[in-house]
Amino acid sequence: MDSTASRARLASQSDAINGDRRLDRRYQLQLELKWKLIRRRRVLDTGTGHTIDVSSGGVLFYAGRHLPEGLNVELSISWPVLLHSVAPLQLVVAGKIVRGDGHQAAMQTAEHEFRTMGVSDERRNLPAASTRNAPKPVRATAFAAFGR
Repeated sequence: MDSTASRARLASQSDAINGDRRLDRRYQLQLELKWKLIRRRRVLDTGTGHTIDVSSGGVLFYAGRHLPEGLNVELSISWPVLLHSVAPLQLVVAGKIVRGDGHQAAMQTAEHEFRTMGVSDERRNLPAASTRNAPKPVRATAFAAFGR
């Protein structure tokens, strides 16, 4: 066997062992979020923070304080793209905290979905007077506990 090819194969194996072995590509996005810690369908705690990186398999985020491993968490992430250039979106991600390091937490995603948020008059391009008697936009009810 060629010694150069042998060294390249060993280096490749070493990278796989020592390097990042995650299957999902990670995207370094810093997006605002709200989090809820959940145990037995009961909200234990809530807070705000931001994402550090996001993948289809999980989210690494700054929580502002230590979050314990093993608890379920639900994140409501402010998505940077508007639906039809009008409606703000949020990515809602649910899963389990698998690692905590200081004020950062890593969660493994169990489910996710995009939800629309209420649309403000400014985004609808309507004068405020024409909407004075109109009902206020309704936000997704899943995060009514956040008071937003």
